[in-house]
Amino acid sequence: MKAVIQRVLNAKCTVDGTVIGEIDKGLLVYFGVDKGDESSFLPRFLDKMLKLRIFEDENGKMNRSVADAGGGVLFISQFTLSADVYHGNRPSFDSAESPDKASVMYEEALSYIENKGIKTARGVFGAHMEISYINDGPVTFVLDSGNFPGKS
Repeated sequence: MKAVIQRVLNAKCTVDGTVIGEIDKGLLVYFGVDKGDESSFLPRFLDKMLKLRIFEDENGKMNRSVADAGGGVLFISQFTLSADVYHGNRPSFDSAESPDKASVMYEEALSYIENKGIKTARGVFGAHMEISYINDGPVTFVLDSGNFPGKS
């Protein structure tokens, strides 16, 4: 699994001219699933994302999580995060999980975040989406399940 996590002042997802999901302050997350990723790792992955202290406290220090800051999460499926762009000039998506399996993990991830009591908005899995946002900082992080300490 991979996620690009951006701290935003606002973000929205539009499909066919209709706003599907939007948040004010919070996290815009692009989420991709690689072949071999397992649902059993989702809680650890998502807890890391949700507990990142990347929102400023009263002293201007990054010391608050999205929940601490009262923010939401706009969660967007993004299979292109699994692309191999290092061989040739056309990206290869061979390492991306199949849409049927990836969509299940996407829905599980959304449910997990919602069950944490965080306002959660979404995109439409597999749709052509337009994402607009204001990155706050800019603050952007990449989370890759393959880089977790102790992950076998």
